Amino acid sequence: MTVPKDALVFDTGPLRHFAAQGWLGVIRFLSGERPVYIPDSVERELNESTQHLSAVRSVLDADWIHVHRSTSTDLIEAFARYENLLVDGRKNVGECGVLAMGQVYKCEVVIDDAVPRRIATEYGIQVTATVPLLCDAIRRKKLTVTMVEELADNLLEGKYYLPFGPGGFRQHVMEHGLLDYDDLNPTR
Repeated sequence: MTVPKDALVFDTGPLRHFAAQGWLGVIRFLSGERPVYIPDSVERELNESTQHLSAVRSVLDADWIHVHRSTSTDLIEAFARYENLLVDGRKNVGECGVLAMGQVYKCEVVIDDAVPRRIATEYGIQVTATVPLLCDAIRRKKLTVTMVEELADNLLEGKYYLPFGPGGFRQHVMEHGLLDYDDLNPTR
């Protein structure tokens, strides 16, 4: 089974935290017509999360999130490469599946952790993260700055790591060139 090149392949973190804070629908909205996939390694991590965070069940039950299972040699070899680079005990197994899918199917992956993002870039995998996705939604006028600021602060309240603290979205995106002044201060 192949995955469309326009697919977004998500890591565990964004899905788990958006679901836990009640924002999973935003990911569906942002994906628009693009299909959303997770590898079976992310599915396993999400299943483990449901034991202490029942809201994560909504990710696994979402009919718009497709679980990819494959015994393709290319996918297994790619997974093994990333496993050698990333896995520490039981950590980062989901990222290995996401990176393998990005490599084999040439689709965009959504990972917030810095090391797997760096590896994706080194291997020529198209990669993004939560903050750039949200900034793109602001530029396309799908979400407002105020809504994203509230969403980001809510994710932080849920112990999700973002590269800024509460109330820091606007300053962070300006300092890092993710949005310009006009995006943050649209004319009415």
